[in-house]
Amino acid sequence: MHTRLAFSGLLILGLASACHQAPHRAAVQDDGRPNIIWIMADDLGWGELGCYGQDKIRTPRVDQLAAEGMLFEQHYSGAPVCAPARCVLMTGMHSGHAHVRGNFEIGGWGDDDGEGQLPLPEGTATLPGLLQSAGYATCAVGKWGLGGPDTSGEPNRQGFDHWFGYLCQRQAHNQYPTHLWRNGERVDLEGNVWKNLIGKQYSHDLMADEILGWIRNNADGPFFVYVPFHIPHAAIQVPQDSLDEYDGAFDEDPPYTGNQGYLPHPTPRAAYAAMITRMDRDIGRIVDLLEELGLRENTLVAFSSDNGPTFNGGTDSTFFESAAHFRGLKGSIYEGGLRVPLVVNWPGQVTAGSRTKHLSAFQDVMPTLLEIAGVPAPDNLDGISFAPTLRSEEDQPEHEALYFEFPSYGGQQAVRSGRWKLVRRQLLKGEQTLALYDMQSDESEATDVAARHPDIVERLMAIANREHKPSEHFPFPALD
Repeated sequence: MHTRLAFSGLLILGLASACHQAPHRAAVQDDGRPNIIWIMADDLGWGELGCYGQDKIRTPRVDQLAAEGMLFEQHYSGAPVCAPARCVLMTGMHSGHAHVRGNFEIGGWGDDDGEGQLPLPEGTATLPGLLQSAGYATCAVGKWGLGGPDTSGEPNRQGFDHWFGYLCQRQAHNQYPTHLWRNGERVDLEGNVWKNLIGKQYSHDLMADEILGWIRNNADGPFFVYVPFHIPHAAIQVPQDSLDEYDGAFDEDPPYTGNQGYLPHPTPRAAYAAMITRMDRDIGRIVDLLEELGLRENTLVAFSSDNGPTFNGGTDSTFFESAAHFRGLKGSIYEGGLRVPLVVNWPGQVTAGSRTKHLSAFQDVMPTLLEIAGVPAPDNLDGISFAPTLRSEEDQPEHEALYFEFPSYGGQQAVRSGRWKLVRRQLLKGEQTLALYDMQSDESEATDVAARHPDIVERLMAIANREHKPSEHFPFPALD
């Protein structure tokens, strides 16, 4: 049974400070295996980073990682919403095979109404579990979404030595939650009130401090740190010091009056930009700590996002061009919902300032990191390691196709193979639409060329039919 711990803001800050001040162990790491830090934003669009063309939101530390590392131009999430994308990342199985394929909610919205999403089953082969078995210290801090309290999906039961953050992604709709979870114990945050969604303890700050403290105390490594930050997912809430950085930054910033349970905000554009810049600052703090501890050269640091930018909660994807020139947003299997940024930085291993058009997706992360760590990957993974691309080697294996399905928003399916992308929509409504896009000349998916290339449509349809496996939790009548 879980226990509760009550923390005042002062006590939490004191504990974080104590972690920071504790003598850290010597960073010997004699076996030579690299440390890995995988950072993932929440609902951050492909176009919301300076290194991807953003000019309104400041992200200097991620931009620096890109300038000194590799930027992926054609990297895809595993799904266009939170939970299934995270499942693909953790298991290396695409959304036609993964256990979690949608936001399967358990419990309610109230603070004591139960919480969580469909849990990963016991015995699931996960990235952290395999690294843990190979001797890596493993830590996850942020938003989980793959199993609530007392379920088989809890992070500590899926390969993480240490966990702190939101177990339930609904709770993460509030940046000032009444509680978080640390290793099976509920941590109540005094001063935060669920009814008004306001408080004194900003969850992102607590989690950033937790990451820094854990790295200090595990500096002898090797370690794997998974950082699924919940910024910039709505609600739009940010401390005043960050909001002040964007004071008067935009000529117009019409108030957001609130809807769908999200809080209103008088300057939503400034607040949204400030949230991202605050996250960027803390990514810089992580990198700076690695430098301080002498770990920078032996640590791979990556940054990505779980899916495309959202459409609600006061965000303004049109103003920020959050999805760049791509069609669609979060929840859509068009490029705007699936294509996400990926920056990988690894001094001495990844060429500084490099860019790649290699086609990759979340299912490829698990085999990539296992290869880098020298850990054998399971034979049944859908992913292909892109470690050769990171090392600028010529023998990078390619996917025949990347497959995506999402049994929500009308039922959707997509196949990306080379220059071609097949999109099927409205599969649950009996009004199926099918389109083919030439991604070489039409990344915006504006012109359907299916009628001109029936042979390509037939080939990609065969892949789509082959890659879907029925799921008891996510029935898809048009495909099952």
